Amino acid sequence: MRKIVAGKLHGITVTGADLNYHGSITLDPDHCEEAGILPMEFVEIWNRNSGARISTYVILGERGSRCCVLNGAAARTCQPGDEVIICNSVYVGEDEIPALKPRVLTFDKDNRVTGRLVYEVTREADGRWRFAIRDESGTAQPIPLRSAPRN
Repeated sequence: MRKIVAGKLHGITVTGADLNYHGSITLDPDHCEEAGILPMEFVEIWNRNSGARISTYVILGERGSRCCVLNGAAARTCQPGDEVIICNSVYVGEDEIPALKPRVLTFDKDNRVTGRLVYEVTREADGRWRFAIRDESGTAQPIPLRSAPRN
């Protein structure tokens, strides 16, 4: 079994941090439903401002509020105004990976959805993997190739 991305809220802005609340992250149900994130599901949170990486569970806030509130100990890792990436995952067998279509939402500073992407993995006849990012219209987005610097 492999741990694979199931959905992401990419670049959502933290709207609150409540140290004295039960540990978790409070998210708008509209965002969660669209990205396939369930209440009580554990998610990884990566703070783009500080580099902090934590794991906690999701509770649902007010629908339409565009909230992203870190609670309890998690409130120490993210402050209002920080941009974070929130990712859920699923364990699947290698042969199941091409069937997954993780949804990725991107956001503006007010947590309005600005983009809807889908990650797509295919396996070629020769066994090689292919990865594409498609926007909501189905158009493939260019993926810059990364390589190690040469000495």
